[in-house]
Amino acid sequence: MSTASRVAKNTIFLYVRIIVNVIISLYSTRLILDALGVEDFGIYNLVAGVIAMLGFLNGSMAEASVRFMAFAHGEDNFQKQKTIFNISIILHIAIAIIVILILEVVGIYIFSGVLEIPEDRLKVAKIIYQFMLVSTFFTIVKVPYDAVLKANENMMVIAVLGIVQTLLRLGIAVYITFTTLDKLVVYGLLMALLSVVTIVAFYVYCHIKYEEAKFGFKSNFDKHLLKEMGSFAGWSFLTNSSYIITMQGTTLVLNKFFGVIVNAAQGIANQVSSQLSNFSMTMQLALDPVIIKNEGRKDRNKMLEASMFGNKATFFILSFLSIPVLIEMPYIFDLWLKDVPDYAVVFCRLSLIRLILGALTHSFFVAIGAIGDIRKYSIWESLLFFSVLPISFFMYKNGAPPETIYTVLVFMGIGISVTRVYFLNKLGGMSIAVFMKNVVARSVSVFVIVFLVSFLISKLLPENIIRLISVFITSSVVFLFITYFLGLNNDEKKLIRKVVMNFFTKKIQRQQ
Repeated sequence: MSTASRVAKNTIFLYVRIIVNVIISLYSTRLILDALGVEDFGIYNLVAGVIAMLGFLNGSMAEASVRFMAFAHGEDNFQKQKTIFNISIILHIAIAIIVILILEVVGIYIFSGVLEIPEDRLKVAKIIYQFMLVSTFFTIVKVPYDAVLKANENMMVIAVLGIVQTLLRLGIAVYITFTTLDKLVVYGLLMALLSVVTIVAFYVYCHIKYEEAKFGFKSNFDKHLLKEMGSFAGWSFLTNSSYIITMQGTTLVLNKFFGVIVNAAQGIANQVSSQLSNFSMTMQLALDPVIIKNEGRKDRNKMLEASMFGNKATFFILSFLSIPVLIEMPYIFDLWLKDVPDYAVVFCRLSLIRLILGALTHSFFVAIGAIGDIRKYSIWESLLFFSVLPISFFMYKNGAPPETIYTVLVFMGIGISVTRVYFLNKLGGMSIAVFMKNVVARSVSVFVIVFLVSFLISKLLPENIIRLISVFITSSVVFLFITYFLGLNNDEKKLIRKVVMNFFTKKIQRQQ
């Protein structure tokens, strides 16, 4: 199977998962918000933010596991794959224990005046915190199995397991709607149990399917490889820690100045932006192993081509989904939620703008990691992330409105993109002129044209379901047309035609 066909097949599997996840997750959020109420929903998101902020070590090792496993596949080195898996298992168990111990100590302090939580719900918040620690432990231990599936490009299993998780979350949402027990406690307990079920499913499948996923540390140990993975993970740790501290630190800063009601608005905005982001990143997830494997094969040109295409694909998919949502967001939120928290709309709009701009260079982050020399890049990107909270804190002290921190994040995202372009040019020889012409100019032109046409339609009609449908249809049709004729170059058009023709040819052959 060709690389293009394999990426297309994997993308289809992942999109099925995302479509199901988006529909069910958005409905689940409505049920959960209605069942918990704005205050308890805000408390849950606040505690979850603390867990995510302090569990950043896992993200760095996750990147290292996927990068080294896929790189070994590109080198066609099976023994190295086994060694990487075993080292990754040991490291993640150690990380899980360390993170839990740190979080237990931190928990003593954050519930003693750091978090602004109503006194009558403080005990419940502490219980939820413990449930989340259990979930965090098993989420960390699951990472090596994710890496095996991604390195083998087995996106079908990732999609199936993802859909099962989402269905179970829906079941949890329905259950807490009817339970007479404390709904927040029950929700936290069931979410923790879900993480246990997930790791068991991943373990069983990978252990049966893949020989490299067998645990045997004594026979599969390499001190040099351990040091190399540790170094890569260390610099990834710096980047991930700065990102998580910044993104989850926004929760604490908003809570400090505006209370849990604004945290509820943030939770809603995060739900929408994360679902749309996940949908757009599906193509990237299918391309990541291809980018890393090409670098493992010493084929730098193909690696850069895949990275360029990944940026455009991610940007176009996210823009396709986001443009009508950006325009019709107030009406969509009124249809979706019974009680829309204040600031949810502006938070979500600014979050989407940041994600859309970041999509222009998202694949370059993977490409720089594939090359492996990430020290200087990690330092600069981390400095940009770390600047957000002190700037926002200072502005809030001087009376800035709640949405200020999201505006700062938009400008930070632009700085991150410039950093990625600079370092991929320096480390990998990527042409800035080609990037500006083929990615930025084409992508931005498509976005501006489609947005203006869709916005004009919205102004010609009164706010109702007819206008919502009209904006979505207009945006979709114009976007597909403009993207094909303006957004894609000749080689990309040929690639898409080839994939489509192969798909229909196989379909006709099966029918015969």
